[in-house]
Amino acid sequence: MRLVVNGQPHELDLEPEMPLLWALRDELGITGPKYGCGVGVCGACTVHVGGKAVRSCSAPVGSVKEPVTTIEGLGTRESLHPVQKVWIELQVAQCGYCQSGQIMTAAAFLAGNRQPTDEQIDQAMSANLCRCGTYPRIRAAVRRAAAALGGR
Repeated sequence: MRLVVNGQPHELDLEPEMPLLWALRDELGITGPKYGCGVGVCGACTVHVGGKAVRSCSAPVGSVKEPVTTIEGLGTRESLHPVQKVWIELQVAQCGYCQSGQIMTAAAFLAGNRQPTDEQIDQAMSANLCRCGTYPRIRAAVRRAAAALGGR
């Protein structure tokens, strides 16, 4: 099967039922998406498929037809995505385990809503769990990233 990840095409010989997360981590060595729960409820494994936030632990690799972007492909050291910049500026991460999924969810959300309310931010981010409880910093970062992207 052909999989385009972070702009690079890959030809892989995988079972179509294999979770996208394992294809990324075990076959391609991309470790930004984390294994958290394995059933798509914690958000640590979130990536973009065709620009939409997807839980890679529960998405069969055989169902992926559009390009995949992981945290590694969202921005570069020289040109971070606005969400990544703000995450660093506000020191959002505590332990950091969930943060790549948080950032990927926030980036996909802000791509479709540049002027979110706090309620919309809370709703969009509520499916990503943070055991350290950095939710107030996450909301502040999403707000600031929206402004950086031309929103409020």
